[in-house]
Amino acid sequence: MDFLRPASWEEALAAKAEHPTAVPIAGGTDVMVEINFDHRRPEYLLDLNRVGELSEWEVGQGSVRLGASVPYTQIMENLRAELPGLALASHTVASPQIRNRGGVGGNLGTASPAGDAHPALLAAGAEVEVESVRGSRLIPIDAFYTGVKRNALEADELIRAVHVKKADGPQQFSKVGTRNAMVIAVCAFGLALHPETRTVRTGIGSAAPTPVRAKAAEEFLNAALEEGGLWDSRKIITPSVAKQFADLAAGGCSPIDDVRGTASYRRHAVAVMARRTLGWTWESYRGQDRGVEGVASCA
Repeated sequence: MDFLRPASWEEALAAKAEHPTAVPIAGGTDVMVEINFDHRRPEYLLDLNRVGELSEWEVGQGSVRLGASVPYTQIMENLRAELPGLALASHTVASPQIRNRGGVGGNLGTASPAGDAHPALLAAGAEVEVESVRGSRLIPIDAFYTGVKRNALEADELIRAVHVKKADGPQQFSKVGTRNAMVIAVCAFGLALHPETRTVRTGIGSAAPTPVRAKAAEEFLNAALEEGGLWDSRKIITPSVAKQFADLAAGGCSPIDDVRGTASYRRHAVAVMARRTLGWTWESYRGQDRGVEGVASCA
């Protein structure tokens, strides 16, 4: 196994173009596990740790550009207001040591359906900035996941950053695991309210071959909120609407039985998480001053 260590982004792109099979490594929290268990033996490892710009972020007027290697700890500490759903998801990642090393780019590159960042990115409607020596492009998060641990990257492309709109409403993230830390999700659910567009987006993790949105549940809830005038009145969402939303969210899954949980349990858990996160986000939205924008607390 050869180790490539570019000193700049341009050198990294050139190395990836010359060695398309090279596996990028930054935090290494996913790649090293596969190598240590001999599940993967790449011909080349492409070390991106000397590319400093990958660990930087920029808060713009309407969005955040998050470098692929920004550690989860930095998201938790510095971007809680702008990206509350992703900050909540970051809290659930493994241990402090891994949160200090791992970043969203690694989750996206691995594309495991159990990656903790995926539901929050789907709910927020993120875009993935990728680049090669041929040029750069933005991939909508909905088009990024193409199969089990597969993504839309071309062989010579690297993930440079993730673009996420600043939250204009409450966001939540919930995860079921067999313990409270150092655990792969049995299933996970993300929810974001977008009052500016009067829409709701969701994200489901570890309950389908890829991270997915519960689109039928979103469409139902969007219609219920609009027809009931709830965006303006901020009245309570009725239990029947919440239950229907939860049932549709569970129906959007296609889980399997594995060592972490059964398919039937995952469907049940997704329904419970969908109902609870809807309650939390809507209560947060109702509690905001009518003329003041805000987001859910990540505390």
